[in-house]
Amino acid sequence: MSGGVQATARILARDDGRGGTSLPVLEGDGPLALRRTRGSGAEARVMLVGAMSGPLGGDHFTVEAEAAEGARLHVGSAAATIALPGQTKTGARYDVRLTVADGAELRWLPEQLISANGSELYVSTRVDVGAYGRLVLREEQVLGRAAEEPGRLTSRLVLRVGGRTVLDQELACGPGAPGGWDGPAVLAGHRAVGQLVVVRPEFAAEPMAARVLGDGAVVMPLAGPAVLVSAVAPDALRLRRLLDEALTSLG
Repeated sequence: MSGGVQATARILARDDGRGGTSLPVLEGDGPLALRRTRGSGAEARVMLVGAMSGPLGGDHFTVEAEAAEGARLHVGSAAATIALPGQTKTGARYDVRLTVADGAELRWLPEQLISANGSELYVSTRVDVGAYGRLVLREEQVLGRAAEEPGRLTSRLVLRVGGRTVLDQELACGPGAPGGWDGPAVLAGHRAVGQLVVVRPEFAAEPMAARVLGDGAVVMPLAGPAVLVSAVAPDALRLRRLLDEALTSLG
């Protein structure tokens, strides 16, 4: 990744002992800026604000967020992230590392990631949730801007609950990706793909049933107290609607 920008943002949320959530660590460098915004109740809200375009080819961005016991943290982003080609021939990398302790809650709800033509990006998201932690995680990926062919996008999502891996999936799309990525068994010509992961302790005793949600979305229970919703759609707007409807249906 030589020649690119390396940047890291870190968030630590703790129970403040007064019915709220404090943020003793809230730091970002380079293009990754963090801003605390108005929360509700015990929840602390943080907005990830991109200070420049990217990631570009050769860049390596990392975001780390931890919700300690008793904390409630909501993380969003101010705008979509656009992967763009850079001056180097190497791809870009974006790592997300999330930790949720027992008795804590994290809502990870960034805006879409857009893979622009000519870009190459590898996204790695790893999440560790305590057996009694709570998580809502949304990922949305859009292949190309309007009337544009996509870049190369590879994303991997790994979820561990109570020290046990319950999900490990990878999807590669765009030029150079394994054959069939745009075929009927994968995206079927759609240009927006997303997933919603929900972890709640009560799912362990009352697992959600697998089912189809409308046109393009399915609910799949995972081992332990977790549910995965996968969706494909023709565009970002329809994808967001599908995922919002799915989250509402989970109660």
